[in-house]
Amino acid sequence: MTSESLKRAAADSNVILSAVIGKAALRIFIRPELELITTQFNLREVEEYLPRLARKYRLDERALIWQLKMLPVHAFMEGYYKSHLEKAERLLNDRDPDDVHLLALALKENSPIWSNDRDFEKLSIPVYTTAKFLKALEG
Repeated sequence: MTSESLKRAAADSNVILSAVIGKAALRIFIRPELELITTQFNLREVEEYLPRLARKYRLDERALIWQLKMLPVHAFMEGYYKSHLEKAERLLNDRDPDDVHLLALALKENSPIWSNDRDFEKLSIPVYTTAKFLKALEG
């Protein structure tokens, strides 16, 4: 995909967490021309990890919660992409079952995935790491 066609992506929990603590992923979230989507499942996963991140980086957990709430990301409920869950499970095979929801959403939306997780490698849809995504947007 060229930067011209890269206008929407399904964001995984790891890139959302990265953005929340101010890492490079935040540079993608703040681009107004992009529409970033995720699942409620992924947002719950992020919320579960916030206390751990706050301790690890010595950050205020409340500030991280607010940062998460401020990210421009649209989260879909499972009912929206449920029709693609079975296919996502088959494609991910024995990889991380927590990734099934995001893959199902990406399949439903015909959207690339933005993740630094290797479990999405070698799928039939485009997958961008943060570095590849930034390069595509800037290139």
